[in-house]
Amino acid sequence: MITIKSEREIELMRESGKLTAMVLDMLEEEIRPGMTTRQLDRMAEEFIRDHHAVPSFLHYAPKGDPDVTPYPATLCVSINEEVVHGVPSQKRIVREGDIVSVDCGVYKGGYHGDAARTYVLGSIDEKVQLLVDVTRECLDLGIAQAVEGNRLHDISAAVEEHARSFGFSVIENMVGHGIGSELHEDPAVPNYGKRHTGVTLREGMALAIEPMIALGRSRRAVSRRGAWVAVTEDGKPSAHFEHTVIVRPVKAEVLTLSLRERVMV
Repeated sequence: MITIKSEREIELMRESGKLTAMVLDMLEEEIRPGMTTRQLDRMAEEFIRDHHAVPSFLHYAPKGDPDVTPYPATLCVSINEEVVHGVPSQKRIVREGDIVSVDCGVYKGGYHGDAARTYVLGSIDEKVQLLVDVTRECLDLGIAQAVEGNRLHDISAAVEEHARSFGFSVIENMVGHGIGSELHEDPAVPNYGKRHTGVTLREGMALAIEPMIALGRSRRAVSRRGAWVAVTEDGKPSAHFEHTVIVRPVKAEVLTLSLRERVMV
């Protein structure tokens, strides 16, 4: 069931969204080659708890699926061909030339914020840099469609059209989602679709829009031996960006803007 958030609820979501962005801002300053993904995770958890909030992902398990092991960390840290759900580890080191997608969720005041960014470590191949840039543009174009009266798949089509115009592939089996008092709510927000289809968007809908775009031909992310992490089928790099937004009549309200983005708005 899709819920419409009241202005009181949206105010609470602004707080969780702002803190989510603050975590990612902090990590952007701290991440460097030679760090372990577990170090990043510890920093994020300490930051969240110091701000009187709780990590949304830690111990998360999908409802109705008792066979899934609860997620064991605060962040998802996915490197290069890892699309999403990379589990932080003391053995996993970020290196010069990597692209590192960090997904973070924060629960505060009874509501969740959810956002992701892909960080570039040092010099990378021009095509991989283009992938990162285009994925970020896909997010912006998707958000531009999140206005009252549009249809859900207007968001999806905007993401897909832009990615494919550069020859990149959209990961089709990983989607965005509604968000609020639950981390994952209706509706699912795919990154591909046909314009003018899907549910009609109404003011107060809260959506986590998150393009996951691959350099190669992969259209699916596949799990490694049943683990949480999902990788591209062909081993080519993938990038991931995400914002939590509120549907508004003229322009979506983005709740997880970085400090730099807030200054520019």
